[in-house]
This record gives sequence, structure tokens and C-alpha cells, in this order.
Amino acid sequence: MRKVQQGFTLIELMIVVAIIGILAAIAIPAYQDYVAKSKAAAGLQEIDGGKTSYELLATEGSTQTLQNVGLATQTGSCDLSVTPTAASGTTTAAILCTFRNPGRLGAGAKIQLNRDATGLYSCVTTAFAKPEFKPAGCA
Repeated sequence: MRKVQQGFTLIELMIVVAIIGILAAIAIPAYQDYVAKSKAAAGLQEIDGGKTSYELLATEGSTQTLQNVGLATQTGSCDLSVTPTAASGTTTAAILCTFRNPGRLGAGAKIQLNRDATGLYSCVTTAFAKPEFKPAGCA
């Protein structure tokens, strides 16, 4: 009886390794961009929750602090801070998220909610490495 050898040849294995390497070279940067976008969206969500309490305290004339607004000093990805409402009513960085480990977002990446005199809020990002990392609705 004749034995038939079974298995892969060296060239077949090398082709598979090359294909996996090409796929990884494409997939890893795309995944890292996805993680950066998710981190930015999470940062916005973490500060957005304090907006209602902040505005309530502003209309009452009370001083806003992290505790009064109901926010922690740190969250999963941010160091949070609050700036009390100015006498004019316009407050830059009313609620601010500074990313602790920004990664691909960029060094010093921040998301802040600015309050205008009428009580409307705008989202502003600072030091983002790429504009596509910004959450929807943020400048």
C-alpha cells in the first residue's frame, strides 16, 4: 500500500501568514481609531449628565461644585472639573473633561461644555489629534 502524505506545504503556510499580516496591518489602526472615538463619546456622556444640575444651580444663584452638580472628580476616562457661573452668565468650561489616558485622541485632549448667558450649552473639544475623533455635535 502506498501512503499519501497529508498536511500543508511550507509555501501554503507562508501565504496564510502573509494574508494574516496584511489583514492585521489594516485592522489594527482602524480598531485604534474606533477606540479613540468611543473614548471621546464616553467623555462627553460623562459630563453631559451634570448639565441639568449645573443649570438648576445657575438659575437658583447657587455656586456649582462637582458635588453639587452630582459628578465625581474622576470617571473611567476623565478628570472632571466645574467652573461656577460667571456674573455675566457666560461660562467657558462650565463642565470640563480632561482625558487621563488620551491615547490616539492626542496629548492634553479635553471636552468641555460652555454655557452662554441664555443657558444654552455648546460642546468644544481641545487638542484632539484628528477631527474625526470628535463626538457628533462638538466643535
